[in-house]
Amino acid sequence: MPKRKNLWTKQQLRKQVQVVSLELPPSIVFYNATYLNNGLKKWVTSNIWVYEDRIVYVGDELPEKHPDTEWIDCKGQCLVPGYIEPHAHPFQLYNPLTLARYASERGTTTLMNDNLLFLLGLTQKKALTIIEELDRFPVSMYWWARYDSQTQLLEEEAITNKHMREWLAHPLVIQGGELTAWPEVLDGNDEILDWMQETRRLGKPIEGHLPGASLKTLTKMGLFGVSCDHEAMTGEEALRRLEMGMMTSLRYSSIRPDLPVILESLLKKGVTSFDRVMMNTDGSTPSFLEQGMTDHLISIALEKGVPAEDAYSMVSYNVANHYGISDTHGMIAPGRLAHINILESSDKPLPLSVLARGKWLKRNGIEVEQDWSFDWEEHGLSPVAEEWELKENDLTFSGPAGIEMINAVITKPYNLSVETSVEELPAGSDESFIMLLSQEGEWRVNTIIKGFANKVNGFASSFSNTGDFIVIGKKKVDMIAAFNRVRQIGGGIVLVEDEEVIAEILLPLMGKMSALPMEQIMKEEQRMIVELEKRGYAFGDPVYSLLFFSSTHLPFIRLTQQGIYDVKRKMVLFPSIMR
Repeated sequence: MPKRKNLWTKQQLRKQVQVVSLELPPSIVFYNATYLNNGLKKWVTSNIWVYEDRIVYVGDELPEKHPDTEWIDCKGQCLVPGYIEPHAHPFQLYNPLTLARYASERGTTTLMNDNLLFLLGLTQKKALTIIEELDRFPVSMYWWARYDSQTQLLEEEAITNKHMREWLAHPLVIQGGELTAWPEVLDGNDEILDWMQETRRLGKPIEGHLPGASLKTLTKMGLFGVSCDHEAMTGEEALRRLEMGMMTSLRYSSIRPDLPVILESLLKKGVTSFDRVMMNTDGSTPSFLEQGMTDHLISIALEKGVPAEDAYSMVSYNVANHYGISDTHGMIAPGRLAHINILESSDKPLPLSVLARGKWLKRNGIEVEQDWSFDWEEHGLSPVAEEWELKENDLTFSGPAGIEMINAVITKPYNLSVETSVEELPAGSDESFIMLLSQEGEWRVNTIIKGFANKVNGFASSFSNTGDFIVIGKKKVDMIAAFNRVRQIGGGIVLVEDEEVIAEILLPLMGKMSALPMEQIMKEEQRMIVELEKRGYAFGDPVYSLLFFSSTHLPFIRLTQQGIYDVKRKMVLFPSIMR
């Protein structure tokens, strides 16, 4: 069994039992409550007692009236377990708390988060301290333990054997992965395989990242220990994973909104059991989440004809059961954390009221005020410092090969057809200068990008896979102005034209995350997208473009700290230049 932290002390456990024995009053009683019983997979009417942060009784009895007990008549409503997001990337302009607040308003009371930003950007002590501090909020937050950086770093000091074992053993770390370096494991990387074995020894599952994988590849990774995958892009691929016994996490995200088509296909193929299926939003960018979080996934499943009992289980019990935490999450049953959503009806998954760890986050459609404040800077998430300047002579080139965008995240090699020593490129052409630049200004990678946009003069971002700077544009003077503005605001994404700021997103937390509420981040992102689209950006998700320019788990050519990198041949084509 996985190592788990003790949620309750002996004294707390004794008090919970005293409530059931009628020696202490419960905190909340839900009576006439029609709720989803995941053990029976059917709707049952009972009375539910909550004491502090735990469900302590579900049955026909009612306690005596007491002034310290809140009584809630649930007649005509439906109660379901708080939703669980099994695959969150909590640094897509938002931060873990702004995501948690927004998600919980829509019923998602448990998040399983990617740790990559903290793994690469913080010391080990600060990273593990911050996930423990975030656990004091009402929303339950669990974390992954990444095995690789999904790029080519100059130094891999964050991912050592000692660090990996500390992450894996931590009680808030729920799984290993997602495993983007699976080709390396197949090619003989025994270090990662050793970490995978340690993950399984601790009783924790391993999440794969296997887009387009054949049955043979899926089988090999299953033998290595991968027990779940979220990369099915068609119903056929999802069915293949189910047939071989994998937990299958279906995705509806800003980069891959595949869920409706996959569910429709699975139902047409005669799938009637969804016990080994989950649903996730896979790190969607802010504006995509405007339509909803997990609640929207349930709506899609219901619309496609998935039975309501399965639709809700796919975002609650199925997830908890897979991760070995169904004794505390994913069910309305004695002993579970008091994560409860009250719905108007079973076909309306956006909750009227949300209870998380026994605290009301939403009552009758209105947010209940909570203290979501957090001292990010104290925990090492500082603004980008202004310590050096970008010079025009830095905008020179490290090699004759450029990159061409196929879509928002895939880039292929491109033979340069333009003169790169000029101060600006012709307006209207689909070629722009691009630079990847060290946070400290120690190195740079410069080339030409084809297909990003034909009218963007200056565009700079501290938001990237590694936290290094990306600078793009047609006019070097505007590129420098955009970069300087990013440094001035402590990190962010800035669009400049004629040395004037057109749009910007402030990201003062390590240059990658905003401290603003989700609704405000959405507005800033939407304005940036509109302005980029006016200037020729055609792929719909520039945030993911910025994130994945350096990501070597995607084909074909990437800009990394080591230089221009060929993913297929696993080699640096043109090395980065030291400043």
